[in-house]
Amino acid sequence: MAEGIRHIGRIFLTMGVVFAVIGIVLLLSHKMSWLGRLPGDILIQRKHFTLYFPLATSILISLLLTLLLWLFGRR
Repeated sequence: MAEGIRHIGRIFLTMGVVFAVIGIVLLLSHKMSWLGRLPGDILIQRKHFTLYFPLATSILISLLLTLLLWLFGRR
């Protein structure tokens, strides 16, 4: 029983850290105006059609998250 409560506590603590990091990123997002406009992002504009696919931005975010999860997952 105590092990289950400890596990739930760790989950809540992890969720709190994740929400704090997301909040900090959102607060600082105006300083990162280059994010979403990287050279590898795809933008196709036609007369009545616009397609935007942030390929380079997605790869960059994926690499950063992979690195963070790898570092924190080693414990």
